[in-house]
This record gives sequence, structure tokens and C-alpha cells, in this order.
Amino acid sequence: MTDFGTDPNTIFQVSGLDRQRAHKIIEDALHGCDDGELYLELSRSESLTWDDGRLKAASFDSRAGFGLRAVAEERTGYAHSSEVSEDALRRAAETVRAVRAGHEGTWAEPPRKTNVHLYPPDDPIIEMSFAEKVKLLEEADSFARGLDPRVRQVSVSLASSWQVVTILRPDGFLAHDVRPLMRFNVSIITEDGEKRGTGMHGLGGRQHWADYIGGGKWKEAVREALRQSLVSLDAGPAPAGEMDVVLGPGWPGILLHEAVGHGLEGDFNRKGTSAFAGLMGEQVAAKGVTVIDDGTIPGRRGSLSIDDEGTPTSSTVLIEDGRLVGYMQDRMNARLMGMQPTGNGRRESYAHAPLPRMTNTFMQAGDHEPEEIIRSVKKGLYAVSFGGGQVDITSGNFVFTCTEAYLIEDGKVTRPVKDATLIGNGKDALTRVSMIGNDLQLDPGIGTCGKAGQGVPVGVGQPTLRIDALTVGGTDA
Repeated sequence: MTDFGTDPNTIFQVSGLDRQRAHKIIEDALHGCDDGELYLELSRSESLTWDDGRLKAASFDSRAGFGLRAVAEERTGYAHSSEVSEDALRRAAETVRAVRAGHEGTWAEPPRKTNVHLYPPDDPIIEMSFAEKVKLLEEADSFARGLDPRVRQVSVSLASSWQVVTILRPDGFLAHDVRPLMRFNVSIITEDGEKRGTGMHGLGGRQHWADYIGGGKWKEAVREALRQSLVSLDAGPAPAGEMDVVLGPGWPGILLHEAVGHGLEGDFNRKGTSAFAGLMGEQVAAKGVTVIDDGTIPGRRGSLSIDDEGTPTSSTVLIEDGRLVGYMQDRMNARLMGMQPTGNGRRESYAHAPLPRMTNTFMQAGDHEPEEIIRSVKKGLYAVSFGGGQVDITSGNFVFTCTEAYLIEDGKVTRPVKDATLIGNGKDALTRVSMIGNDLQLDPGIGTCGKAGQGVPVGVGQPTLRIDALTVGGTDA
């Protein structure tokens, strides 16, 4: 299996598809188009869940397939199949050929080549035996229950996948990537009389299991889930109204990802449906706010050596010192907007056409100490973690639920509150950032982003932030 990491022809050999004949088929099918490619994928995934003191679910999936895309102006023809064969490829070619409709385009330049490898090619599924995984889950459950007598329910899971992709273009360009991915997750429910608390924490990324859970690191995740659950257990009603809000570092960057990041993807801006459309070069955030999408961080969940069009990922500055300076681009939207691809063309699998998507999106650190930011707030909310949320890309309006939050009173963090929601507008909220901490953190490797029915792994992050006069929805009016 290690040949997959060094030889891009292996995927053709395993599937039985002749590379030269496949190249000829797609060369004929995409003649006259502006862009396109054959995307080949082999992948497998495994998931184990321990719940209620027993192994509750275990699954393993293996799949292979291809997607063939033809791009002519703004039109995209896409066909995919789980049968990797010359006959299936010919049928797909007949389907996508229709998108040309007499169009005679100028074939786009291929992506640049790269030898960068941001993660090992090893398969995490076989890194531990099935018995070792079950034992780990059982130990985590027992460890959690032994930490506090108020623990009532523990759910622990291990998930890993291994994906091999090869991208072949009619111009002969060939790109290849082998992508490991893993995640450890623990959820704990505590009870004290009639009160109930919940907490969850996870770890993961694109490295070896030992990097995330080795040396007892999984115990840190269990302790953190328990801490959150006990905080939730004692939380009181949340206030409501307009107030200053301090966002904690790390995972709260999910608000930035949803409320701002999607609005900076190329397709929404090309079509004019983003709240940021037409604002390139303008001040869209407070001074000091710099937002970056970086797919080149080794081992991170959202990182990729190449995107799903074969373009190397990059560190793309989106907002610099409050000014809009960039978008995240796939090849098609970049070409139509007269810009360069940024390595953000991503797809969930061979069954999906690529779209401009985020990788690891975060706000850069500022100069303030986190304690200084807290002390600056007379009365407000300290939001440490978020759950679900809703965002309207066109308007930028958002609603996010806090899973861990506290009152700030006279510059001090006081009691925990529950059921707090943050309500606002992404572009407007950026202008209300008044203090940026020096404690930038990335999330622990648990994010998945949805768009157009496709889910892809992503990373988020930020330092501690103060946002002035944000609307908080709560239960304590």
C-alpha cells in the first residue's frame, strides 16, 4: 500500500484503467473547453463508537470512483461513476461533452507542480488493531466515569479515513495526493439532582494517531469534556440585549468561518450574492483585523498538499488590517474574475464537482493580553465555545448558539450562563472589533464545513477578541 505515496500510476494499476487510453478519452471529450479534469479516487474509512458502556457501532467503508468535469465559460458538465473502467469513462465523456455547445475555448494553463507533502501517506486505519481501538474506547469510558461521580453517560468515538486522489488533465498534467485523516471525540453528560450538563471535546488532524492520543493525550480530551459538562451543569440563565462580547481563542473562530469566511469565497462574489461583493480594496473591518485562509499548515485537518483540482494550496490573505484584499478561488471562478487560483477548489468525493471552499481560516493575533481584554469590559458576555449557527451569505446575518459562556461583570469573568445566542451581521461585526488578543489558537482538529450539500474537513482559529455592542439573545430579559 505504500506505493500509493510515491507512484501516481498505482491508482491506474489497481483500478485497471489504462492511463494512456484514459488520457486520450478525456483529451477528445474536453476539446474546445476552457478547463476540466479527470479526478480518480480510492478511499476507505472506519468509525467506532462506544456508548452506554459498550461498543455501540462499528463501520468500515471502501470505495473507488472517478469524476470527469468539462468547463466552458460559466457552464460545467460533470459525470461520475463508482465503476472505474474505460467503458464507464467513455460514457462519462459523452455526457460532459455536451457542455461545449459549439464553444471553442482557450485551454487554461495547468496548475504549477509541487513536491510539498504536508502529511504522511500512511493509512491510519491500520495503525492500531481493531482490538486496540476497542480497548482504548473502553479505557476512556472508564476513565471518565472515575473522574467524577456525577458522570451519567459517556460517548467516545474514533474515526479515520485514508484517501488517494489522482488528477489527470488533457494537457498531460498529472497530480497525486494521499490523505490521512483522523479524529478522537468524547461527549459526557453529568447530573446533579435535577440539573444536567453536557460537554464535548475532540482531537484530530492529518498525522499519526500517536500525535493526537499517544502518551495519554486522550485523557486531556476526556478531562476537557468533563470540565465543560460541569460548567454547563452549574450555568444559569443568559442575559439578553446589546452588550460587549469577548470571544475566546481557538474554536470560537467558527463564527468567523461561517459569518465571514463563506462570504469571501470566489463563487459568491463573482455572482454578486456575497455581502462582500464589489468591495475589493475597501475597508470592511476594523483596523488591526487580518484574516487568512491557509491550507499549507502541516498536519492540520483543513490542510491539503494540493486541492481537488491539482492546485497547490496557499496562505491567502483575505482581509489585511481591515481592508478586503483577496478571495478564496477555485480555477473556474478565478478565471472568470481575472484572478489567480488560490488552491481552494475542493470536493467531498469523486461524486462532486469542485467548489471554492475554505481550508484553515483564522484571524491573526493582535497586541493585547487576554486578561486586559476581559478587564476592559464593564458588563458583557465571554463566549468560549459555540455549537450550531445559521448564516445568510447574501446579507451576512448570523445567529450562533454558545455552548460555553460566562458573564463579565466589572472586568471579571463571573458565573456561567446557558442558552446564550449571538445575533449580528458578519461584515458589521468585523467593524466592531475593538481589541485583538495576542493568543492566537487553532481549533483542536474537529471541524467539518458544509456547502452545496458537500462536507469537507476544515480548521478554524482566532485570538481572544472584543466585539462592541453585539446583540445577545438569552433567557434572562
